[in-house]
Amino acid sequence: MSAVHTPLLDGQIEPDELSGSIDPTPQSQSNNARPQVVLTPTNRAADNPNSMATNPSDAEAGIAGIFRQSAHPLALFALFFFRIAAITVYLLSGWVTDNFVLTTVAVVVLLSMDFWNCRNVAGRTLVGLRFWNQVDEDGESYWVFESRDPSRPANAIDSRMFWIAIYVFPLLWVALFIVSLLRFNLRFIPIVILALVFNVTNAVGFTYADRDAKQRWANSVVSSGWSLGFGGIGGQLLSGAVQKGVGRVFGS
Repeated sequence: MSAVHTPLLDGQIEPDELSGSIDPTPQSQSNNARPQVVLTPTNRAADNPNSMATNPSDAEAGIAGIFRQSAHPLALFALFFFRIAAITVYLLSGWVTDNFVLTTVAVVVLLSMDFWNCRNVAGRTLVGLRFWNQVDEDGESYWVFESRDPSRPANAIDSRMFWIAIYVFPLLWVALFIVSLLRFNLRFIPIVILALVFNVTNAVGFTYADRDAKQRWANSVVSSGWSLGFGGIGGQLLSGAVQKGVGRVFGS
């Protein structure tokens, strides 16, 4: 038998003539189709350079960043809280109450708490410094300074914010003292004077405590130089140079 292989349906189906373009998309989908969205790449940092942080210091800026970088955020908060609260109560007392005695007691209590906290807690915790006045058996008073080991330096943020609080707030009280004189508000002058006494005492005490700590550090460097063999003329030159440099910088 001979078999003839003929293609199936060959020549039996002819294509229809196309009278136009046929949209392959169903009618229901074409009606509900959304407009085309074109995504255009942009650079917001270039358009607004202040909208994004350009370095780690910018990313950690602000009050929240300061407290995140602080090694003792509670002590730092207490230091500024008492000082800001005392000034705030003093400034707003005239709008809140007319009771002068109540205002005086509130400001004095806040100033006393700030004085004690700054000298005994904030200074020791934030910068490793402490001072007090002591009277010996002969009745003579003298300053006593304490400082932490130089091998354990203070946190940079804690130290910077501490010294800002130490020197800025006395200037604010001086400005309030001048305003009280200009406005002839004599009844509030004793409060301002008391605030100046507390703030200036802490500023002077911690300044001398810091100088004393640096002077002792310089002396320890000199003594370690001697122990390492810098004796004779070399040791004398090293000792004189360090002590003269420290005395010139810190005024001691």
